[in-house]
Amino acid sequence: MKPDGYSLSTQVDKFNSRRVVFCGSDEIALPMLEYLNQLQAISLAGVLTQPDRRSGRGRKLKANSIKEWASQNSVEVRTPEKPTRNEIEWLKEIDAELVLVMAYGHILSQEFLDCTTWGCFNLHASLLPKYRGASPIETALASGDIETGVTLMRMVRKMDAGPLVGQEVVQISSEDTGTSLRKKLADSCVPLIQKYLNDLLSGGTAELPQMENEVTYCRKLKKEDAPLNFSLGAKFLECRVRAFQAWPGSIFIYDETPFKIGSAKALPDQGLSPGQIEVKSNEINIGTGEGSLQIFELQKPGGKMLPVADFIRGFTFDKNVQVKFTENQPLVSKKFH
Repeated sequence: MKPDGYSLSTQVDKFNSRRVVFCGSDEIALPMLEYLNQLQAISLAGVLTQPDRRSGRGRKLKANSIKEWASQNSVEVRTPEKPTRNEIEWLKEIDAELVLVMAYGHILSQEFLDCTTWGCFNLHASLLPKYRGASPIETALASGDIETGVTLMRMVRKMDAGPLVGQEVVQISSEDTGTSLRKKLADSCVPLIQKYLNDLLSGGTAELPQMENEVTYCRKLKKEDAPLNFSLGAKFLECRVRAFQAWPGSIFIYDETPFKIGSAKALPDQGLSPGQIEVKSNEINIGTGEGSLQIFELQKPGGKMLPVADFIRGFTFDKNVQVKFTENQPLVSKKFH
């Protein structure tokens, strides 16, 4: 992947086979890895990633996308359950100068952070100090933000707290889902690294401390985040449905049964009370604390996700029914839990 206007030859002159190691376990880093790997004067000397995990119905061991990419591109890959002195010695043996990290899933020791020439730098998918933590992409979208981005920072022994090197801003559209926004942020890592790689490999980064009074934290998403609280506004719920489309999904409970919403849109007030379902023609609307939520796709347990017009041909809701809903746990806090 090569951004417009980029000249590889200019980078070849600046670097002299500099050895870079990457630590990460999520496919969000693949565009950046492709970019680094095509730089002839940069040696992607190795990858550290999570071990194979069991997944799927058969619970078979499966490699993550980072390990698969490294294997396909003949890049040495190591998969320790947790980085130890063995990995530190390995970094020294291969003369690694710089470590780049994104979505690795481990807290790295100070000895690890200090064992290469220029240290370790992390790419975090938010505009820090906003949304430190585990779910910055989904949280930004679910919160109704109109922009987010990726932050490049020096790593320290506190989660996402290091000094800032640079940021790449990404606009959030009214059509974005968690999946599409993740793709935008993955692609934005390339120009961010392109801009600062020379500084990272020369010790010339200008680093700014984070403003601690502006720090917020986002937590790991859970299955229990799926139920929608219809006392909230329709616009907020629409954002939440788009954010959680891949995981954990968005559901409402009717007749003790969870129904999963595939897509939805906020509407002005339709005269419905919060949680009240209205079925008319080929539409399903649910009342909220402000406005109504029009449902476009719906799925019952054991069935397929269907357009609403198809769904209501095979299922009937009682008239004027109120679905159950409860308060959700906040996604953002000022303190890390």
